[in-house]
Amino acid sequence: MLTTTFVLGLATAGVCLAGDSKVEQALREADNAWSKAAASKDLDKTVSYYSTDATVLPPNASAATTKDAIRKIWQDMLASPGLAISWKATKVEVAKSGDLGFVSGTYELTMNDTSGKPVTDKGKYVEVWEKEADGKWKCGTDTWNSDLPASASPSVEKQ
Repeated sequence: MLTTTFVLGLATAGVCLAGDSKVEQALREADNAWSKAAASKDLDKTVSYYSTDATVLPPNASAATTKDAIRKIWQDMLASPGLAISWKATKVEVAKSGDLGFVSGTYELTMNDTSGKPVTDKGKYVEVWEKEADGKWKCGTDTWNSDLPASASPSVEKQ
């Protein structure tokens, strides 16, 4: 009896894990396609990965909580001279409920500075994906930050 219960438990766990790995793969593929859309500078496709109520938390800026604000962030970034951008998921997790997923990974971003010289940034990101009513996955929260040290702030002189 105990052996049967144990085997049934393992079989059930295996089925759950197989379902989770399927969702994990779907999220990994969506994240990869999203990176490719950004790399090709396709603004409409890039912002299409967000849910209608998404929040984007860019570094050194206010949170974007409207479609227009999110679009503006990407429009400005994709229009940057010398832009090359890509990211890759290193970890994908799915909630037991199956309707929420977390993707984290690393990114690389190159843009020209004010003198036209390419400057490369490398960092990490976290995305929270939500399963929509139609079964499609959309990013509900997106944030990223640099691995580079923060630039020094100008010192304030005493008067």
